[in-house]
Parts: sequence; C-alpha cells; structure tokens
Amino acid sequence: MAHEGRSPLAGRIEADKVILEGAIRSRTGRGVIRAQRRTLVFGAVEVVAYQDKHDGNLEKAGCLRLAVAPRADTASIRSFLTSNVLPGSVINTDGSKGYSGTALAGYRHELRDPETHALHIHRAFGNLKTWLNGTHHGVDPKYLKHYLDEFVFRFNRSNTPMDAFRTLLGLATQRNHVPLKRIVNPESKG
Repeated sequence: MAHEGRSPLAGRIEADKVILEGAIRSRTGRGVIRAQRRTLVFGAVEVVAYQDKHDGNLEKAGCLRLAVAPRADTASIRSFLTSNVLPGSVINTDGSKGYSGTALAGYRHELRDPETHALHIHRAFGNLKTWLNGTHHGVDPKYLKHYLDEFVFRFNRSNTPMDAFRTLLGLATQRNHVPLKRIVNPESKG
C-alpha cells in the first residue's frame, strides 16, 4: 500500500522511535512477557498548524512515515530521515544520542521537552499499537513492514476515505500480482 513516488515530509516534523511487541505463538503467561519478539520502529509526522473557528492557533498531525529499523544509532536515523524527510525541515526530537549532528545534517534540529516534545508522533504510535494488538492481536516481526505500510496509508487518508479508495484502486492496477509464496517468504523468487 506504499506508493514509491510519494513526496517526502516537509516543514515541522516530530520524529521518535518505538519498540513494538510481536505476536507470540504457543506461549502463555509470563513467558510471553520475556519472549524476544521486539521490533524497533522509527516514525516521523508532519505538524500542521491551523486556526479553529474561534481564531485559535492549533496543531494537528499531517502525513506520517514509519519504518522498521535495525538499531537506534546515528546511521539508522540518518537513513530514515533522508528517505522520508525533505532537507531543510525542522526536526523536533527528545534529544536521545542517535539524533546527533551527523544524523541531522541538512535539517534544523529543535530539542523539545521529553514529556511534551512529540504529542502527534506519540499519538500515532499509540494508535498503531492499539490497531496491531486490538485488530490483529500482534504481528510477527517478519510481516511488520507490510502492516506499517497499511497503517500509514490509512492514517494519511483518514480525513478523505473516498480518496483512499481511489488511491488503493490506482495502486492495485499499476502493480504486478505478488504470489502468496513471496508474501509469506520474501526471499523466494516465485
């Protein structure tokens, strides 16, 4: 559901990371808590300013990008940002070590209070966790990228459901069929 030609995020961006727990098979009780099924996910969301009907200045979440990440180091953060955010944008972060000058080169960095710096991205992460656990009862880490793509697609089009339907139809008609074998095992050629 991800469109390869989508435009990068721009303007003021909130960026952060979250660890998602995957589905656990054939384990119950305390073993589930200790199971190693964790996946690191980077997220970035545009912050859109607008005025309400009483001329109050408010903010809302704009477009979202999510990606599975191997580590929360400078190189991984840099790769995520350059793939998803337009250079020159303002990046709001909590100031963790990975958001170094090297990772944020070409961007304007604004350090925010860790408690309130990223209300929009934290809300998106909360919605993602609720959707994954409530609807799907957890997702195996090897399939997580596909679920992230679907969540981003839905999030970015939540205010325009008819456009979402048209976009999905357009994407489906422009792509070749993907066999189930390749979906289940991405390394297979068939």
